[in-house]
Amino acid sequence: MPIQGTSAESLLQDVFGYDAFRPGQEDIVNSVTEGRNVLAIMPTGGGKSLCFQLPALMRHGITVVISPLIALMRDQVRGLREAGVAAGALTSGNTEEETDAVWDMLHSGALKLLYLAPERLANSNTQRMLMQAGVSLIAVDEAHCVSQWGHDFRPDYLRIGELRRALDVPLAAFTATADQETRDEIVARLFDNSAPETFLRGFDRPNIHLAFQPKDSPRQQILRYAAARKGQSGIVYCGTRAKTEGIAKALKDEGHTACFYHGGMEAADRRHVEERFATEDGLIVVATVAFGMGVDKPDIRWVAHADLPKSIEAYYQEIGRAGRDGAPAEAMTLYGPEDIRLRRAQIDEGLAPPERRVADHGRLNALLGLAEAQGCRRQALLGYFGEEAKPCGYCDLCDQPPDLFDGTEAVRKALSAALRTQESYGSGHLIDILLGKSTDKVMLRNHDQLPTFGVGKDLNKGQWQAVFRQMMGLDLMRPDAERHGALVMTDRALPILKGQESIQLRRDIITKASERRPTVKALVSEEHAPMLSALKAKRRALAENARVPAYVIFPDRTLIEMAENRPGNLDQMAQINGVGAKKLERYGAEFLSVLTGDSEELHPARRKLAAKGAGGLYDALMEAQAQLTRGEDGTEKPLSCTASQLAKLAEKRPDCPDSLSRLLDEKRIERFGNAFLDVIRNAEA
Repeated sequence: MPIQGTSAESLLQDVFGYDAFRPGQEDIVNSVTEGRNVLAIMPTGGGKSLCFQLPALMRHGITVVISPLIALMRDQVRGLREAGVAAGALTSGNTEEETDAVWDMLHSGALKLLYLAPERLANSNTQRMLMQAGVSLIAVDEAHCVSQWGHDFRPDYLRIGELRRALDVPLAAFTATADQETRDEIVARLFDNSAPETFLRGFDRPNIHLAFQPKDSPRQQILRYAAARKGQSGIVYCGTRAKTEGIAKALKDEGHTACFYHGGMEAADRRHVEERFATEDGLIVVATVAFGMGVDKPDIRWVAHADLPKSIEAYYQEIGRAGRDGAPAEAMTLYGPEDIRLRRAQIDEGLAPPERRVADHGRLNALLGLAEAQGCRRQALLGYFGEEAKPCGYCDLCDQPPDLFDGTEAVRKALSAALRTQESYGSGHLIDILLGKSTDKVMLRNHDQLPTFGVGKDLNKGQWQAVFRQMMGLDLMRPDAERHGALVMTDRALPILKGQESIQLRRDIITKASERRPTVKALVSEEHAPMLSALKAKRRALAENARVPAYVIFPDRTLIEMAENRPGNLDQMAQINGVGAKKLERYGAEFLSVLTGDSEELHPARRKLAAKGAGGLYDALMEAQAQLTRGEDGTEKPLSCTASQLAKLAEKRPDCPDSLSRLLDEKRIERFGNAFLDVIRNAEA
């Protein structure tokens, strides 16, 4: 049951600093608080962690949070502690002192949230410890990791169902991406097929600008993209370890602060990169997907893929690391024929059963369909997850609708060239045939005698490459792993070959690099940009001094609101989203000095009241007291209340002499009682 006298709304404001829930959060918080089993699918950046952190404060006992990576847990624990919440993590990355502190909080009953990695559940002592600790709720972050065929499968997640049965407590599972198949697996493995209350809160991330580009000197494309966003935190995802190192070096050579990250690095080196990314502003990490779920930095402004992701779910997860604070962010993905061949081969050469390979090809097809979309990308992405949407106006194809043409004839020529060569060659050789090029390979195989030799001279080589790439993207042809990547026709192409259907293609002549002008949406207007920079500098100094990531002090979104609204005192600053009571008390004066050029010196009790909206009442009580310090006629012996007494009056708001007597002695009631009650009544009016 919830702790009596504590409402979700007051905790939301006082601890987390938010005036209102985001869409969908309140219903989930209520269900989790009331002890129901819950499965919540929410977009990345939609506030999943609040949906188990806030109920943990409202319920008796400890909430155990199963989370996949140490970096993710450490970030959340740091953020909670900054907000005044008793949270801890037991991980292999702890120092001895950190572990001892967690055990002390456990034994004293002070701990509210305990973070554990799923691997710890393999230890029989863990379950015994949890049974003795008074656990009242299990929260599972990144619940899709339970899916054995998912891109982030973690075997130890399979132990969570057993833990739930042993502790006999409710379980709340959260994930940002789960198709129906994965949702069914989560229910079966975590809830024993007993249906939890399910919340599907949509997959739209409207603050992320979506874009795809065909590969054309991909390293230069990444360098140009980063140059247009210099000074912003970003991630570049690559398909190979070697590529991460090469692009990171190229970025550094161009003057960026950049480093690489991949699974082949020593654990200490990986932790160093994670720590740098968490604490440094403007760092670019060039990484394989090993740099994944542990990324919980809210102010990542862009994510670029130097290579095509493995699936549409992987794409959604990876771009979702941008803009978690809700401020404008961007995602750009490069892709080309080699990516498609590689991803098809990985599926075909994998150990999955045939039905799983078919499903994985379908997921890749969805991503390729997104890459080759002819209308709004967001519509295509949300459509995959079963959501209808109108054109978003905030993707590259809404910015500049593609120039389409009837590609039926070109596709038929390409299919004919493949069929007349027994589907044994890749696009390079087929293009040579279509262009009528008498290469050694063409002449050796007598392909210059084919009816299709030279029939494609109406297009140049680059245009034919775009046609073949779009055909693979539309799943009209697939590279066959058993034929060393040769292109084979799919059933989907048959109606086009037979003249039963036509097809539209994009006129995809690649724009020259010198003509491409990347645009970047500014976080604030030009008027507010200097103030935002000054606030960020203050945040960086405070973060370095406290040895915490900058966003733990305040996320970008909070600083943006400060820069735009310019609060002039702590009472006004308390109304800024993300400024809770603890943070206002700890950092409010520091940021106010940047905003106003002066620091507001206040008693600590007064600062606390500002966060609760009672600062003005405190000031009014103080003024009433000043007028009566020497009595009504100004001749009596001086008398006053302490700051803490005035703070209690402002917080409790007594409405009669009896309730006033519980807070003040008889002398002070006689001197100030009537005046204080008048002030409080006027404030309530």
